[in-house]
Amino acid sequence: MDKAHVSISSPGVLTITAQHVTGQPPATHGGKQIPINYLSGAVGAKQKFRVVKGGGLVFTASVQATTTKGTWPAFWLTAVQSWPPEIDMAEWKGSGKISFDTFNTSSSASTKDVAYPDPGGWHDVKCQVRDNGGGVAQVKYWLDGREVTTHYGREVTTHYGRGYVGKEMYL
Repeated sequence: MDKAHVSISSPGVLTITAQHVTGQPPATHGGKQIPINYLSGAVGAKQKFRVVKGGGLVFTASVQATTTKGTWPAFWLTAVQSWPPEIDMAEWKGSGKISFDTFNTSSSASTKDVAYPDPGGWHDVKCQVRDNGGGVAQVKYWLDGREVTTHYGREVTTHYGRGYVGKEMYL
């Protein structure tokens, strides 16, 4: 990630770009070396977020995101101390679709992919995360005012995952 690929213009429009590069050191993921062919920007909130027992949070954004192959724009929450939890409130994986994902572990996730109309236009995404009782977080997703799906992130007590309720997350 690189600050040079992030800008804010009037009236409060945040733009994140990517640039094709060569000669970058590879990333390591799952024991594999992955070539880095692009530099891009990322923006995160200074504040940490936590779904408290009996409470909830709502996140919204108006976005214009590409679906071009090789791109991966995302609007998401991830754990501060450990992974999971991760909630992909909107993720575009270069497939022409938008994904809504809730991870309990890397092998246990709920995913809903839907067609992403008009990538050149602006779209409203919304995500509600709330304690549904009994250690279960309910995650609802909307696109352009229409509810798309509901996922449930269970509080896992094994070493394979962490719970959602009470865990600090970054935006």
